[in-house]
Amino acid sequence: MKSIASAALAGVLAISMIAVTPGPPSAFARPAPESFADLAEGLLPAVVNISTTQVSKKRERGPEIPQFPPGSPFEEFFKDFFDRNRPGNGPRKATSLGSGFIIDPTGYIVTNHHVIEDAEEVTVILHDDTNLKAKIIGRDTKTDLALLKVEPRKPLVAVKWGDSEAARVGDWVLAIGNPFGLGGTVTAGIISARKRDINSGPYDSYLQTDASINRGNSGGPMFNLKGEVIGVNTAIYSPSGGSIGIGFAIPASQAKVLIDQLQKYGRTRRGWLGVRIQTVTDQIAESLDMGKARGALVAGVTEGGPAEGAGIKSGDVIVTFDGKPIDEMRDLPRLVAETPIDQSAMVKLLRNGKPVELKVKIGELPDDVQERKASGVEDKSSLQMLGLTLTPLTDALRETYKLDSRSKGVLVTDVKEGSAGKKAGLQPGDLIVEVAPDTVAAPEEFQEKVEKAREAKRKTVLLLTERKKIRQFIVLPVS
Repeated sequence: MKSIASAALAGVLAISMIAVTPGPPSAFARPAPESFADLAEGLLPAVVNISTTQVSKKRERGPEIPQFPPGSPFEEFFKDFFDRNRPGNGPRKATSLGSGFIIDPTGYIVTNHHVIEDAEEVTVILHDDTNLKAKIIGRDTKTDLALLKVEPRKPLVAVKWGDSEAARVGDWVLAIGNPFGLGGTVTAGIISARKRDINSGPYDSYLQTDASINRGNSGGPMFNLKGEVIGVNTAIYSPSGGSIGIGFAIPASQAKVLIDQLQKYGRTRRGWLGVRIQTVTDQIAESLDMGKARGALVAGVTEGGPAEGAGIKSGDVIVTFDGKPIDEMRDLPRLVAETPIDQSAMVKLLRNGKPVELKVKIGELPDDVQERKASGVEDKSSLQMLGLTLTPLTDALRETYKLDSRSKGVLVTDVKEGSAGKKAGLQPGDLIVEVAPDTVAAPEEFQEKVEKAREAKRKTVLLLTERKKIRQFIVLPVS
């Protein structure tokens, strides 16, 4: 016991010595607040519960009437009872609950799209239990945001957006919402991580928190200690369905721009560059003599798009957009989408290993009919579903992967574990020569062939591949 106590005391002394050692202010942890009570008291009136109703006309099958001998006195009794109580005799109303917060005293309210999805009626319940019918002003499925409007009799308590970019991992945050329909509930925690990609959409860049978030918290606000909204609570990771300390919020820097657009236009208007991009793997970075893998590799340029007009070419690696570094491929679509339409942005890229700087005028992202071909977001394409990262074949890549100088096709640079591509036997360094019977020379050609096979209800495609100068056919599942 004595030795343990001594060790503990030594640890305390060591910590004390570290604490008084001179250093930058950021090296010292700020003390936790004694209470969140004052902050919560001022914020609770701005957080609302949202109830939605969806009318379902699906008839449910109920229990059958017991069979009785003809003329039995019980026959009429049970027939009358079952007719009155059989499920599905009329429309059935399904109700769901969520959260939201007031951003304007006149009645504008932010929530999640999935909270009001398919709703025929939306009711907002204020902190004082006042019920108000809400109108859906606009919604954005890609980021799971929606804007509602109610008509209050008097101005409402509203909250302001904060600077989520200034929020740091370890900062205290407060979450307020309607978990399990219990009404205004306050939980506290810290920001656990930033820029999380949970594969929910093309613009994922979530704040992660350990503040308790449960079903019904969706659409509620995440506050900093100034009482500003720095996130919209959206999702949790939970095998059980309850909070295990891993929750995600849409950062205010992204949400505010989109909510402003919904309020002004009733829809979102995203910036568009007109490129198809892919991840720069370590092998690609080495072949391009880039050093550390970074940026977004341009695999294709949309004809007539902003990128083509600016002179961006296939094979370029975009490393900076509008002064912001592109650390990962997925950073670029989000930054472009948040850029105002018709605004010019400087793009720094690497072309054949040399830095090039171009000015591009951002266009408006086409509608959903065109977006699949034009948006250039790789991570939601057929390639991701198959677990493949493909790139056009260049002389540098031929040398890196020791391919024949006469070889043609598209190069596999990465295959996800457990994916259809992995199960089919594809490996990084494989060359896809054909999606039989057609040859392919670019990733977009491969993707087009796969999409056509899916549209034709085919479950597989036959690939002619080349590995170490040996060609073989591989069956790839695509359904």
